[in-house]
Amino acid sequence: MCLITFSWRPGSRFPLRLAGNRDEFHARPTAPLARWDDKPLLGGRDLEAGGTWLAANRKGMVAALTNVRDTRLLAPAHPPSRGELVANALTSSDPAQWLRDMAEHGAARYAGFNLLVATPTHCWHLHRGRNGVTLNEVAEGVHGLSNASLNTAWPKLQAVRHALRQHEAGHWRQATRQALHDARLADDAALPDTGVGLTLERQLSAAFIVGETYGTRATTWLSLSHAGSVTLTEQRFGPLGRFQGETTLATPAYRGY
Repeated sequence: MCLITFSWRPGSRFPLRLAGNRDEFHARPTAPLARWDDKPLLGGRDLEAGGTWLAANRKGMVAALTNVRDTRLLAPAHPPSRGELVANALTSSDPAQWLRDMAEHGAARYAGFNLLVATPTHCWHLHRGRNGVTLNEVAEGVHGLSNASLNTAWPKLQAVRHALRQHEAGHWRQATRQALHDARLADDAALPDTGVGLTLERQLSAAFIVGETYGTRATTWLSLSHAGSVTLTEQRFGPLGRFQGETTLATPAYRGY
């Protein structure tokens, strides 16, 4: 994904509520939200590399990924697909230990990324950026991720985070939908400098990117209950933002945590 806002409230009825957009080239083959045939996962799927940007397993665990956009970040010559990180996290027998192992030596094999992994009782953020790799448990509250690190104050991130914060206890899906589907560009003075040039920074500053070849391809809402059930709703879009369908799926409660 390229833009995420989420509410982390451990101990509440819904410890995690998350909303986000996936931006990608429209030509990249993608499967919609579904139950996977080869792994016990629920999510959309990148059919080119086999990974995903957001998924849930049947044990009340979810994971979501954003890429880090920074031309100053040194990446390996032929890194593996970052989309495999979500599936690997969700199929690990011990997610906390898997994340520690990734932070110590595994994450450096990949280009820059942010990985969120959550259960009803824990939420972790693994970041691979220009200054190295960090792993932290997320503090309670409303947060946001785009293509930098947690809560970096990019205009579109601030807007979607504000929408969730203002409506967290009420119509949060409706409020985040409005913010996530905002196609307005940010003012030049507020743009980050990630090294891709002003023209591209402008295009990527919109929460909802509209383009013929590249743009927002999916908006997803996710709820994780204290009982370990997960509900996912995915809206899909084609070139120039044309609506292509919506799917909602859920997993049953899991009380193993």
